[in-house]
Amino acid sequence: MVTLEMLFDAQRVLKEAATVTPLIKADKIGENIYLKSENFQLTGSFKLRGAYYKIASLTPEEAEKGVIACSAGNHAQGVALSATRRGIKSVICMPAGAPISKVEATKSYGGEVVLVPGVYDDAANRAVELMEEKGYTFVHPFNDERVIAGQGTIGLEIINQLPDVEVVYVPIGGGGLISGVSYAIKALKPDCKVIGVQAAGAPSMYESRKQGEVIELDKVATIADGIAVKKPGDITFEMCQKYVDEIVTVSEEEIATAILTLMEKQKTVAEGAGATALAAAMFDKANLKGKKSVCVVSGGNIDVSILSRVITQGLNKTGRIANIETKVVDKPGQLISLLQLISKTGANIISINHEREDLRSEVNSCVVTMVLETRNTEHVNEIKTLLKENGYELL
Repeated sequence: MVTLEMLFDAQRVLKEAATVTPLIKADKIGENIYLKSENFQLTGSFKLRGAYYKIASLTPEEAEKGVIACSAGNHAQGVALSATRRGIKSVICMPAGAPISKVEATKSYGGEVVLVPGVYDDAANRAVELMEEKGYTFVHPFNDERVIAGQGTIGLEIINQLPDVEVVYVPIGGGGLISGVSYAIKALKPDCKVIGVQAAGAPSMYESRKQGEVIELDKVATIADGIAVKKPGDITFEMCQKYVDEIVTVSEEEIATAILTLMEKQKTVAEGAGATALAAAMFDKANLKGKKSVCVVSGGNIDVSILSRVITQGLNKTGRIANIETKVVDKPGQLISLLQLISKTGANIISINHEREDLRSEVNSCVVTMVLETRNTEHVNEIKTLLKENGYELL
């Protein structure tokens, strides 16, 4: 059972390993929005807190044998660094397809990485086999009371940094982070609302809460890979039922918009999971706009290879990039007339494709596909209206 005494003990223990992350007022993003910046932790994620407190709690016999974990990302790095700091061996089972950057980061923190062919479940099964074979202690990413207590220190810091906080938005994957944070918040400031946030493509805790029991999703698909969990824990589910006021979901476009907003307006990088809390606040998913709100930015370890795609999604969502398709008559001068009209709107043409063979075109016409750099959604609508007024059909 998680207790307030455990959280204060975790806070004491973590002084030797984790950073008290800043609470930043984000006036450029919205009124009364604050960012709890866990992306500033040494490993780039809150996961260090729970992993370190769990490992620091091992008996001498357990510590001598070592620890094992299964993760394709932040938990792996948190366990590896925590074990190394305590002079303990760590073995991390990762799916063979895990991003090279995360594999190398885990190794750099002192973890012994075992790459397992297949997906996460295959790596998890191998971790269990090695645990039983070697006697390692398994460090669960979320369904463990010591891990939850470690994550709960974030809640203690929030109350200390902003005593009059009214709302705290927290990302949910398996539920370890929100279990600890919500317990701390409700113990110290019961009237503060705690809102859990999941990606719409991975709503395991959201659906479990609706059905009143832990359920497992058939599949998950989201750019917020750090919270792409099919099944929450039984411990975390019970704590969410007790201490979380509401769980909401955010779309892929909303997550991408939040990542882009953090980059442009706060000059900080968040991964998909780390941006979900802000996305919920920005799009007022809980109808609490204007309340003094803290968004937990849980991590910043976004893979560079997908960052450009995320930025593009965010630009599309906010009307900064527009994809417009129309038809022109297939004769000299028609394309230049279209481009001159676009030029008058102040939009910048990023790319254009003029296709005679498109099945949507008639014998005497061509389909023109344009990618435009625009100011905002209103600007995009102005361009579309102007094209229609000049006789262009939008596809």
